[in-house]
Amino acid sequence: MVACGAQGTESSAPTESTTPAAQTANSNSDSTVTPDAQQVELTISAAASLTDALNEIKTSYEGEHPNAKLNFNFGASGALQRQIEQGAPADVFISASASNMKALVEKSLVKDSKTLLENDLVLVVPAKDGVEIKALDDLKGDAIKKIAIGIPDSVPAGKYTKEALTNQQLWDELEPKLVQAKDVRQVLQYVATGNADAGFVYKTDALSTTDTSISLTVDSKLHSPITYPLGIVAATSHEEEARQFYDYLQTEPALQVLEKYGFRKAE
Repeated sequence: MVACGAQGTESSAPTESTTPAAQTANSNSDSTVTPDAQQVELTISAAASLTDALNEIKTSYEGEHPNAKLNFNFGASGALQRQIEQGAPADVFISASASNMKALVEKSLVKDSKTLLENDLVLVVPAKDGVEIKALDDLKGDAIKKIAIGIPDSVPAGKYTKEALTNQQLWDELEPKLVQAKDVRQVLQYVATGNADAGFVYKTDALSTTDTSISLTVDSKLHSPITYPLGIVAATSHEEEARQFYDYLQTEPALQVLEKYGFRKAE
């Protein structure tokens, strides 16, 4: 806005001699910041489990980059993958599953993919009057009527849960008790409100609320590694700005925020 005003003043001035020195100085100063004054909005499609951490990072990033505005599109990684495949606008993609990212890379829809974070799968119960569960086999008990999980086909946490229960030879027996949710946040909601007696979520999600408590951490040997790859969407119209945020997420300040929410830096 300032830049436009400055240009208007300069174009309307008959000669340089009619422009006061102070105004000339301001106009020159304005012209040096004109390119930076154009705010760029970036759309970041990210796994729902990153919601709290990325919202905190947004505040610090926009403070350091006043000409950037971050708009987040949080959801299940499988759903976000399909959106990108269908041409939905996005600049950076952060998945909670390597397979969702790999599918986009193979179609040349995402580039420069690299693993950013790791996470753990945990079982949560209601914080108040929740059933004590010490082992996965305890889920077979009569006290557990409903178990919330993410939809395995679209929610990575649900896929990891199915792998773990299958490897523990519990999937078939527990399937009638399962309540499927659109993402990990909905799993938490089901458990917190008592609509499920237990639920499988990431450790980071479990730490985000006091309405549920962690009953156990699932043995990582029972499922695929839980990793969060990061990549730049090939169709971005703001590649330079997208890469700046992509790079920022790998800096120590950003990683410290992510670790505060329970994530681990990928090895």
